[in-house]
Amino acid sequence: MVTLITNKTTNQTISLEEFLQLPETKPAQEYFDNKITQKPMPQAKHSRIQGKLTKVINDVVEESKIALAFPELRCTFDDKSIVPDIVVLTYDHIPRDENGELTNTISIPPDWMIEIISPDQSQTLIIKKILCCLESGCQLAWIIDPEEKIIFVYSLQKVSYFELDSDALPMPDFMTDFSLTLGDIFGWLKF
Repeated sequence: MVTLITNKTTNQTISLEEFLQLPETKPAQEYFDNKITQKPMPQAKHSRIQGKLTKVINDVVEESKIALAFPELRCTFDDKSIVPDIVVLTYDHIPRDENGELTNTISIPPDWMIEIISPDQSQTLIIKKILCCLESGCQLAWIIDPEEKIIFVYSLQKVSYFELDSDALPMPDFMTDFSLTLGDIFGWLKF
């Protein structure tokens, strides 16, 4: 059970199942460590990187049916329900109904998880979500910090950081023929 603290002074204890019955909010709420937290409202840098990166990934993986990238997709697994900024699922992990159509419910961790730091967002919570996803089968996770111009990359084996424009970023196994540099990503913020 979890305690939900609303804008009012009343507390209410609910389970993950009850949380999933609540109406979706903008920005999304997440259920993690028996707590409900609301993601911060994205600002311009966050939105630009999220939209462009989702498109760039899909341009590489969608036609060849390697994977799909989704912005703000809820993933519910291991008594948690998170909404990473970008979720990439390999084609064999994309749930489909009897008609072969994408289902609305994702009950697995992402294969690749990307979070973009917003001002005043807790990096501690993001790191905890990443570690949980990696332990549950996620191949790779990124934290992109647009203000500091740095990207942290997490795998089960190690944590690395990249801060030079020329730094080539590690990719998940299913995207070995694809490359992006730190400069590519932060270059999207310039006009």
